[in-house]
Amino acid sequence: MSASNMTNFTNPSTFILLGIPGLETAHVWISIPFCTMYSITILGNSVILFMVTRDLSLHGPMYYFLSMLAFTDLVLSTSTLPKMLSIFWFNSREIDFNACLTQMYFLRCSSMMESGIFVAMAFDRYVAICHPLRHCTILTNHVVAKICLAVVLRGGMLVLPYPFLTRRWPYCRSNIIPHTYCEHMAVVKLACADTRISNYYGLFVAFIVPGVDVFFIAISYTEILRAIFCLPKKDARIKTFGTCISHLCAILAFYIPIIFSSLTYRFGQNIALWVHVFIANFYLLVPPMLNPIIYGVRTKQLQKSLFQLVTCKGT
Repeated sequence: MSASNMTNFTNPSTFILLGIPGLETAHVWISIPFCTMYSITILGNSVILFMVTRDLSLHGPMYYFLSMLAFTDLVLSTSTLPKMLSIFWFNSREIDFNACLTQMYFLRCSSMMESGIFVAMAFDRYVAICHPLRHCTILTNHVVAKICLAVVLRGGMLVLPYPFLTRRWPYCRSNIIPHTYCEHMAVVKLACADTRISNYYGLFVAFIVPGVDVFFIAISYTEILRAIFCLPKKDARIKTFGTCISHLCAILAFYIPIIFSSLTYRFGQNIALWVHVFIANFYLLVPPMLNPIIYGVRTKQLQKSLFQLVTCKGT
């Protein structure tokens, strides 16, 4: 490309988000399920936060971690969905450069935090099942606060290089992002410099960190299953394992889409671009929507608290 034909975007004031490339005519129709899922996400996670705050019987490690998960899901979805819907409804494609970096940071940070919360919840299940008599002494409020702080700091610090590295690259190809949000690799590909450090760091955060989290979750559940199979009665084994079902479902709903999205984006060169974008949106929409449903259906204490809340409001 000659210098005369190259537009210099070294410090672009805005980026242009295309939405879902190739499906622009269907944006309005696509927005209907997206908006529905976002509404369910806001309602479900807000209800969980309200119930945990209001009901003293829910003031325990499991529900503290669950409320933190609900808050993280709200941040994860709200960092992208409002702008996405504005693209679909009002064709509002422009996003400020700093706003793009901010969106990238909160998106990645909340994803990292969510992964850490699942590790904390697995540890809570391990202590509750393998050391039930020591659960209250091991997972005190002070310890839970430390775990939550560690999850937040880990997410915030590990994701911090994303916007800093992205800001330093010169942009001389284009300022058009073929995506619904400021996805890290989609932005980095617009840079006209050697961005291998961003690529390598992105791969490290996308695979190594969740891999370590999954490893610790697997260790926890190995010990949990060992303790369950040592129980003398079948009914006791089923009942004890049933307390882990909601957590396992939430883990699968979170990790499978995000790993599949990362793999297809980096290695699925023959896959249509709109498929890449759809898959990338999947883990932003579905897990935050499913988590409050999964825990609401599987957790009797939440059901009881919600029933009391509704009956009190009705009287």
